[in-house]
Amino acid sequence: MTYTQLKISGLWIVEPKIFADTRGYFTETWKKEEFEQNIGKVYFIQDNESKSSFGVFRGLHYQEGDAAQAKFVRVIAGKVWDIAVDIRKNSPTFGQYESVELSEDNHLQFFIPRGFAHGFLVLSKTAVFSYKVDNIYSPASERTLNCFDMDIAIQFPVEKEILLLSEKDKKGMSLKDIADNRILCKKMCDGK
Repeated sequence: MTYTQLKISGLWIVEPKIFADTRGYFTETWKKEEFEQNIGKVYFIQDNESKSSFGVFRGLHYQEGDAAQAKFVRVIAGKVWDIAVDIRKNSPTFGQYESVELSEDNHLQFFIPRGFAHGFLVLSKTAVFSYKVDNIYSPASERTLNCFDMDIAIQFPVEKEILLLSEKDKKGMSLKDIADNRILCKKMCDGK
């Protein structure tokens, strides 16, 4: 696999080797030892999967406090535009984001450490999205960052009017609220 660190510290693209022939393909999507040598130790405890339709935007989600999560995401079927926003309070890139297209064709994977809000937009008719997490889902600790916040100024690859969001995601907090209210846990603020 090829590991490429992005401009924002902590974010990585992982490109697996694809062994293809007329029958199809084979690939290794995660190897603990190799992952740790390149990115570091992350103790994934659960795999999740969702299926969504074109235009669905899920996010920008994060969990605060001890419930914070790192994610390692990929697309099994279809195509998505994936985004991670740095919400680590003391980070020099606080409020900045990185985005990447993940698809069944490019096989790219995206590692998002704790301290980021994460979301994805479905660009194909449907998409099956799969991801590993290093902490359990905690409804009481889950928060949403507003994807339309002008302080982040996300440049979506489609018209914003196309986006389909849940009611919860429509009511996301602003980046200013996150910074002003100091709601991030110490681990996230320290960038750990």
